[in-house]
Amino acid sequence: MSRKFILTPEQELPVSSLTIPYQEELNEAQLEVVTSGPGPLLVVAGAGTGKTRTLIYRLAYLVETGVAPEHIVLLTFTRRSANEMLNRATGLLDGRCKRVRGGTFHAFCLTLLKKHASKLGYPDNFTLLDSSDSADVIDVIRTSSSVKTGGKRFPRKGTLQSIFSAVRNRGVSIASILESGYSQFADFEADIERLFGSYARYKKHHGLMDYDDLLILTLQLFKQEPDILKQEASLCRHVLVDEYQDTNAAQALIVKALSSVHGNVMVVGDDAQSIYRFRGADFTNILEFPTQFAGASVLKLEHNYRSSQKILNLANSLLEQATRKHDKQLFTLREGGELPGLVPAPDDRFESRFVSQLILQFREQGIGLHEMAVLFRNGHNSFDLEMELNRKNIPFLKYGGLKLAEAAHIKDVVAYLKVIENPRDAVAWNRILLLLEGVGPKTAGKIIEWLDGHSDGPFEVQERPFSGAYIESLTALFAMLRSVKKGNQTPSGQLESIIAFYGPILQRVYYEDYPKREQDLEHLIGLGTSYSNRSSLLESIALDPIELTAIDTEPTESDEPPLTLSTIHSAKGLEFKVVFIIQALDGVIPSSYSVGDQESLEEERRLLYVAVTRAADYLFLSYPMLQFRRYDGQYFTMPSRFLEHLPPEILEPCSLVEQQPNALNAAEKQSLLPPSTKQ
Repeated sequence: MSRKFILTPEQELPVSSLTIPYQEELNEAQLEVVTSGPGPLLVVAGAGTGKTRTLIYRLAYLVETGVAPEHIVLLTFTRRSANEMLNRATGLLDGRCKRVRGGTFHAFCLTLLKKHASKLGYPDNFTLLDSSDSADVIDVIRTSSSVKTGGKRFPRKGTLQSIFSAVRNRGVSIASILESGYSQFADFEADIERLFGSYARYKKHHGLMDYDDLLILTLQLFKQEPDILKQEASLCRHVLVDEYQDTNAAQALIVKALSSVHGNVMVVGDDAQSIYRFRGADFTNILEFPTQFAGASVLKLEHNYRSSQKILNLANSLLEQATRKHDKQLFTLREGGELPGLVPAPDDRFESRFVSQLILQFREQGIGLHEMAVLFRNGHNSFDLEMELNRKNIPFLKYGGLKLAEAAHIKDVVAYLKVIENPRDAVAWNRILLLLEGVGPKTAGKIIEWLDGHSDGPFEVQERPFSGAYIESLTALFAMLRSVKKGNQTPSGQLESIIAFYGPILQRVYYEDYPKREQDLEHLIGLGTSYSNRSSLLESIALDPIELTAIDTEPTESDEPPLTLSTIHSAKGLEFKVVFIIQALDGVIPSSYSVGDQESLEEERRLLYVAVTRAADYLFLSYPMLQFRRYDGQYFTMPSRFLEHLPPEILEPCSLVEQQPNALNAAEKQSLLPPSTKQ
């Protein structure tokens, strides 16, 4: 008979004996989350309730009470947020929190797959496809597949990419995706199935993975290699997940896998801020967490530190109408505040004048432009306002547009790096070959086919059947690639060599605005100094796209931080003293496309909730009562259905009155000021 040893339970240290004064720094609900015991826990954290602060203190608490930081995993949706939390936790406690394994789902999976790629039949030096490259691969396969359409319209590459991504992230069949969202392509189900398989084989043959692969192949690895799963899960004594409402089906399965040994998983999120369904986010993950994880507890953070109670009353009223939710009631200890205002304007021009005039009045009262924001459902909703702001010389920055890594000239330079890193990357080869004079799609395809069949020394030109029409430019290209490949340059040095070669091409291809694009390339070289090797630089660009800098952004002379214009999606997580929500129209928010779909309609309600809860002190929702359609002429609008039937003590009705110049008396002028500035 073997001997048995019985371990006594670990004694929990009293909070009062720890280094950090948790009881002083946290409210009662936050303290309960931070000091919670083992097992699965869902933290429903309302807007502005200190979610990030609570996670930071939780990290510090775990480390301070004896959990090895290497055995804590923090999963987030941006690398920036992970770094911020780890840095702040380190500042609270000591350097140990720096050793917590924090990062995005995709980065975590990438690290894992780099160690075990061969188990799945991939080379260790596989490269990543961004969404644009993925679509290009699909287009190549689609074009060569000779699908017989019978005169019907076959889905384009972007639509196919969306279908493929939905299938993999949601774990459902192509037939199901076609039925729910693409019924017009139901007749092509067999062809789409075939392309789906061809796409997977193409990527594997060329050593490529897309974003979805990072998640799906990690799950495949865990299923195929249970010892690897057990090994990785054993290292994850505590799993913490931020913004759990934004996870998709695959990410939820990864969370479950990583916590399968120790069972200690804390997910933090707000079901009322689940607004990324179009990216594959599955709203049911946070709703069903208590049933998916046996014995799970649910705690709520409802004390809001951002907004006045009158703004929170509007937010709470919006949530009361929701059909599926975790019940919560936001409150604050702040006193006073002004009622949110609903402002109908005669037309778009009046709405823009109202917003710009009030912005200037708030600035006169000491609120900086950077403390104000104008939010809208779609990028084009602000076009009229942008012209009015320019007329009034009000500086602004608009968010929700192009990323630097999506700009054509950046993708060109990155493609050179990709073929140096992975000479089998046919997508990157195609891009850089098409930049050569005399090389078109057909010729590029032939060169790639030749390279694929002669993988030894891919940057050599000797004894290869290349045409004299482009042999000189191809020879120069290969010489540059060999030089960078064999050289001992830093990533920024490699970029300098590539950009020196690319300079004449940049001027030829983008001659209209190449000076602006040159600024971006200089910025890219500067970014390269932060990386120790080419592989890490490529991974960073693929996983965490860089914000657009010079392109489409004119420098301003103003030394004043500018006003923020933003889509609601891009404003999530931000806060401002003054918020204007413009074009609050039925058909805009909610979008007309969502009206027939209850799930989409509920997400539009949550989108408005997110916009409302960005405001701290002042909130105005406005809409034009009259608009113009190209074929219908002028027509009367309706305010958002989400604002209907809200009583005036929740949302104050306002009106705009056109006054003649110099006709205002002192009392009337006073009435136009923001409420708190009236004498």
